[in-house]
Amino acid sequence: MLFRSYEGGFTNDKYDPGGATNLGITIATLSHELGHRATVMDVKRLDIPTASAIYRKKYWNAINADNLASGVDTLAFDIAVNSGVGRALQWLQECAHLSPSARVDYLDNRRRNFYRALKTFWRFGNGWMERERAMYSHARTLLETQHI
Repeated sequence: MLFRSYEGGFTNDKYDPGGATNLGITIATLSHELGHRATVMDVKRLDIPTASAIYRKKYWNAINADNLASGVDTLAFDIAVNSGVGRALQWLQECAHLSPSARVDYLDNRRRNFYRALKTFWRFGNGWMERERAMYSHARTLLETQHI
């Protein structure tokens, strides 16, 4: 999946409110999944199969992505991963009445505005916007292939 190129290896940036993160999984998320406080070393040791299972359970399934149109599912999933499940669900509800194409446009616009309002935009904004450009393009491609 495209988002994996944006959820790389271990980081522990002092400006990132998520703290220690590996494969896009934060120390808080891993702690929740383990049922106890994860250590930085636990985060460093996180492997792809474990991360994939967490993504499916905590993000894909949480937004019921299997029931979303192709393209909408991918973009909403990435929003859930990067901006929170609650936010993804709220935005999906806000645009539920729209066509899949319009939903992708709506979600893209909401996320871009959300990013710009964050106090850490100065540090992470370029990467976030590049990620959004790539995810939006991928979602549009998925939508177009559905109409062939």
